[in-house]
Order: sequence, then structure tokens, then C-alpha cells
Amino acid sequence: MSQLPTSPSRREFIKQSAAAAATFMIVPRFVLGGKGYTAPSDQLVVAGVGVGGKGESDIAAFAKTGKVRIGYLCDVDDRRAARSVQAFPQAKYYKDWRQLLDKEAKNFDAVSVSTPDHNHAPVTLAAMQLGKHVYVQKPLTHDIYEARALTEAAKRYHVVTQMGNQGASGDGVRQLQEWYDDNVIGNVHTVYCWTDRPVWPQGIAWPAAATAVPPELDWDLWLGTAPSRPYVDKLVPFNWRGWWEYGTGALGDMGCHLLEAPFRVLGLQYASAVQASVGSVYVDEFKRGYFPESCPPSSHVILTFPKTAKTKQEITVHWMDGGIQPERPDELGPNELFGDGGNGILFIGKKGKMMASTYAAEPRLLPTARTQEVRTKPTLARVPGGAEGHYAQWVEACLAGYGNHYLSSPFEVAGPLTEALLMANLAIRGYDVQRPRATGSGFDYPGRGIELLWAPQQLRVTNFEEVNRFVKRDYRPGWQ
Repeated sequence: MSQLPTSPSRREFIKQSAAAAATFMIVPRFVLGGKGYTAPSDQLVVAGVGVGGKGESDIAAFAKTGKVRIGYLCDVDDRRAARSVQAFPQAKYYKDWRQLLDKEAKNFDAVSVSTPDHNHAPVTLAAMQLGKHVYVQKPLTHDIYEARALTEAAKRYHVVTQMGNQGASGDGVRQLQEWYDDNVIGNVHTVYCWTDRPVWPQGIAWPAAATAVPPELDWDLWLGTAPSRPYVDKLVPFNWRGWWEYGTGALGDMGCHLLEAPFRVLGLQYASAVQASVGSVYVDEFKRGYFPESCPPSSHVILTFPKTAKTKQEITVHWMDGGIQPERPDELGPNELFGDGGNGILFIGKKGKMMASTYAAEPRLLPTARTQEVRTKPTLARVPGGAEGHYAQWVEACLAGYGNHYLSSPFEVAGPLTEALLMANLAIRGYDVQRPRATGSGFDYPGRGIELLWAPQQLRVTNFEEVNRFVKRDYRPGWQ
């Protein structure tokens, strides 16, 4: 933790009074500092990079623990940062995270990263290299290569890490795990996860007309690692999610919330194969639109995972977005919600089924009457505060030091989870890979209707080379 240097006068005082100190009763620190007093040594100083939107609520949640001082704020957009600046008037404000780390690193302990996806990895890795604990919004990274790099960095730099998929700290996923471990539904072979996202435009052409950059926004800093291009309206602050250069689509937005439960319950790690189909956009009669820069409006992805210590065979995981949902289970009543209506998780086992909503909340056995009838002994410790306790859990771990406190989503766990959903995106992006026909007339689309085979140790697809360029992108010069 950041500590103030010991002054000469204090050292001399301690030296002179060492013998006498033994005769005095030790007074509790809270008495000296008043009720609720937190000593500087028990306080985490946090710098927030990206402090609007989700970043705003993240740092507010850290401060709410009473053990955090928000010392620094950083955002490329003064409009987005305004509420955080008002909430933490003592915090020093920067626009460029590189300047923040360069000038202030000795003055803070940890960094909260809530930028667009394409800038997660460079900010996070730079902070880790300075020995700073990191809390990073989901998805952990934009690229598979970046996810693997941060997973390895967490082991190398011995800092406390947590991804912002708060459902990982919820009671729901632990209940699902206890049911499964107690063999309530038998061996699971198939899982479905679905979402009504995207709730932003996808399957569209890049806007033709550039617009003026708002004076409060540093557009070059916002682009960061991405290629330089003119500013267009409505990309910031939210719709970037639907563009491959910046976002990771519905999978990136909701995958870490919905796929986390299957990963934890079944002990999944790296997928071995993936296939996908995507929604079509037609711009005229029999004329399908081609928008490779934009994520599709909907998709169905099928991931295959190798057998684990908790399964008896390979596991098939279905991902559906854009409002597509799997067939309703026969055990679900006609008026009962499937998941939470728009999102959900369904486990299919040899002896039964179980279901949950977003963040693995509201776990239910099917038929739902079984939820109250089946009793299993709690075997897993709950996180104080459940999903909302995800923030305090990270704070306590930072104060305890690396390796001294349990975390729900450290990079060792979040990294492989992120890799899986980004590998699923390879199949989606492969759908738009074009090959010119030998005749010189038109294109073929060799990524459609095939299954991609994944070699996790080599970080590459072995049977379709063109898609491997999405595993690791090139950063803009000056941002490597």
C-alpha cells in the first residue's frame, strides 16, 4: 500500500520512548481516530481509468466500502467524467492514462479499468507492470492474445486481479454448483446461454459522413490502440460495442455474465471447436448486405469443450444472441418465464435440468417445484453481499496482499473464460471472410458452414488460416 515516509522527528520520538512504551496500555486505533476511523495503512488508494458509465458505478462501489480513497480520475471525455469529478472533488483528474501512470504511480495502489474493450489490455498490463492491483470491466480483453497475456501477467507480477462480472460472486452460481456436485441433475452434457443483446445497432454500414469531434472529447486518446479514422456521431459513448475494431459484440457484453456459471459448475477451460451461424441483413431483393466492420444482428454459436474432471464426456455449449432462444424445456410451465425472459442459462443433465437468469441469479430446478423440494447441504462459502460484494471482495484482497484472500474472478479464471467467448467470435467473424473466385467474378465465403478447430496452446485455428488474424490485432503505432 502507499505509505507516507517516516519523518525524522517521529523516528527520534519512537527511539526515545521505546522503553516507556511497554508500561502503557495499547489504545485501539479507532479510539484515536474517532468512530469509523480508517488508518491510512488500511486504506486502498484507487485510480480510475474510464470513470463514466460503468466506470462511474465501479469506483462509487469501491468508495462505498469505506476502505478506499479514490485518488485519481482519468477519462478521455470530460462529459462522461463530470459526475465522478463532482463525486470525488479531491481526486486529481487526467485525460491520458499514460500520463497518470507516469506521474502518479507512487501515489496509488490499484487501478480500475472501464474503457471500451479495445483499450482494456494496454492500460491493465501497464498498471500490473508497475505493481498495481487491477479491477477490469468485462470482457477482460478485446483479443484472445491479450487475454492469455494478462492471465500470464497475473502470475508474473503477483498483483490482485478481478474482472467485473459480478455474478461470479453471487449466491446463484454457488447454488447451481452445489446441485450439480450433489448429482441432483446427473451428468451435464449440454448447456444453453442466451441474451436479448445487442441493444445497440449492429449489422450496419460504417457512417459515410464524419462529424465534428465534441470539444470535451479527445478523439485520438479514445481511439488508443485502434487505427486512426475520422470521428462519427453516436459511436461514443455506447454504440462502439457493435464495431469489431472497438467492441466484441453481444458475446463480449453478456458472455462473461452468462458463460461464467457453466465454466464454474462444470470446470470448463479452453474450447476445442466452434461453429456459428449469423443473422442476415438484406439491403435489396435477394441482395444480402456485407458489413464486415460491424457485428451481426444475431448469432448462434456452438462451442465444444473437452471432458473435464466434473463431466463424463465433451460438453456442448450453445450461445444465442439477438433475441434468439432455445426450445423451451418440457418441464417448464406455459406461463413460467424461461430464464428471465430476455436472458438465461439452461443446464441439461442425464437426470434433470436446472436454469438461471442473468448473472446466474434465481437458480431453479425443473420442474420449478423441485427447487423447494430438493435439499442439498451448503458446501461453498458465500461472498458477503453476494454479487454486489464483488467490489468489496477485491478491495479486501488488495489490502490483504497477493495470494491472501479468495477472489471470484481473478485473471486465472477470467482469462480462460474471456478466451472462450472471444474464440466464439472467431467463428462469427469468419462468416464474413471473403476469397476472390478464380474466375475473377465475385467471392466465396469459406468460413460459412464449417467448424473451426482450436489449438489453445498455439492460440490458433488449425483448419482455417484466414481467421487467425483476429486472434491478435496490430496496435496503432505509438500504442504498442
